[in-house]
Amino acid sequence: MSLKEQWIALMTIVRKEIKRFMRIWTQTLVPPVITITLYFVIFGNLIGKRIGTMSGVSYMEFVVPGLIMMAVITSSYTNVVSSFFGAKFQRYVEEILVSPMPNYIILMGFVLGGVARGLGVGFIVTIVALFFTDMEIYSYPVTIGIVVITSVFFSMAGFVNAVYANTFDDISIVPTFLLTPLIYLGGVFYSIDLLPDFWADVSKINPILYIVNAFRYGVLGITDINVGWAFTMVGIFTIGAFLYSLHLLNSGKRLRM
Repeated sequence: MSLKEQWIALMTIVRKEIKRFMRIWTQTLVPPVITITLYFVIFGNLIGKRIGTMSGVSYMEFVVPGLIMMAVITSSYTNVVSSFFGAKFQRYVEEILVSPMPNYIILMGFVLGGVARGLGVGFIVTIVALFFTDMEIYSYPVTIGIVVITSVFFSMAGFVNAVYANTFDDISIVPTFLLTPLIYLGGVFYSIDLLPDFWADVSKINPILYIVNAFRYGVLGITDINVGWAFTMVGIFTIGAFLYSLHLLNSGKRLRM
């Protein structure tokens, strides 16, 4: 395929993905916003007033970046895992695979669909956050960069989950038993400086810790982890996820129900 044909193929998949989640926007865009709004009310207003400050800022300001990233992560992941598993279940993934499209175009199409939903939800949640606290972006390049990389990484993680899933129950196991604990242990609601040395070291294998701290630096200018190191770690995780996802697609295993 020529570059122009590859571009047309990529945009076709991306448009299909965007139309898919926009067609049911009350199920894909609204619920994450309502959930995060409840977090703002409970953890920010009610509990935050009792906690006071953390890392030199109010508790509400401290948790807002983490909650925004939580919305981006879950939306990007959920979009790709549900979409690609649906393609497997309805067996039209086989039609995509026998087309002239290179496998990396197929992967990028699904991933960009997840990124679109993740960024959309993140933008809406950010607007909602402005009703609870004053947000001033400390560094736009860091803020935008980490949001995009995070959305790409978790879109590919959702793709891997979809490949290995055999039933609709399988696509909910990872978010419930792995993704949710990683989010809560990723420094969204607390600074890792409060943890004992052992648990602080254990937390450093969690990619969400680097994501949340990099985004918190971009918004507030405070972080528990060096920003350059955070981007390096997230970049390594993202490249690893891309190579493994492409390997699964090239091998063709587990792609048929």
